[in-house]
Amino acid sequence: MVNAAAMTDVDRCESEPEAAWRVNALAPGLLAETCREIGATFVQISTDYVFAGTASRPYREDDPTDPRSVYGRTKREGEQRAQEAGAPALIVRTAWLFGPGRNFVRTILTAAARTLRGEGPALRVVEDQRGSPTWADHLALGLIGLVEAEALGTYHLANSGSATWWGLARAAVDAWGHPELPIEKVTTAEFPRPAPRPSWSVLDLGKARRAGVVLPSWQEGLRGYLRSADAPFAPAPTHAPGRFGRSPTGDRT
Repeated sequence: MVNAAAMTDVDRCESEPEAAWRVNALAPGLLAETCREIGATFVQISTDYVFAGTASRPYREDDPTDPRSVYGRTKREGEQRAQEAGAPALIVRTAWLFGPGRNFVRTILTAAARTLRGEGPALRVVEDQRGSPTWADHLALGLIGLVEAEALGTYHLANSGSATWWGLARAAVDAWGHPELPIEKVTTAEFPRPAPRPSWSVLDLGKARRAGVVLPSWQEGLRGYLRSADAPFAPAPTHAPGRFGRSPTGDRT
């Protein structure tokens, strides 16, 4: 059984901690108990937010956790409950996901489209947070690989490489076909939010690699996402910059 459900709106988790606890902490434990009763392996998807975000090297699975937000604390408790339920458990921490539905890349491209039409402000993106951008499709394939390898315990799984939010935004807009669009670099302090964001979310992927599971680079993941039906726009043709593809269906992370 794979539990990919979570309350992932980190700011909403701050204002609705009980709801976050039920979804992110209580539910994984109950599902893991069910797996124990039926003799199934339980797979729990977790997050880089279980760490403080103050490291200077990629986080390893055995590094101490120290979540700074309600989201991170409830996800860490979900890990613990899954591990303590008694079923064979695989905990997979990932980071900076983009794929179906609302996500950072979708938000940036939607905002970029508005700016290009003269309907929105210039783009400003945080440059002092660094993490491991990950395409959901690649993560799914990696999960299958870990399950087939009969991996148990805690693993980090993400696209290889790292980027800042500004770097990911710049790459997304460029790949969409608009390298001429300026994106201003700003600091986290200029965008105060209810939930603290880790300044460092890079995950060490060595353990998954030793299990035979290696995901492509985040740049390849980004290109795959932009070619998929989940992207808000098709990449602009190189001979016709400025023309839009599919209409957006959402604009929030």
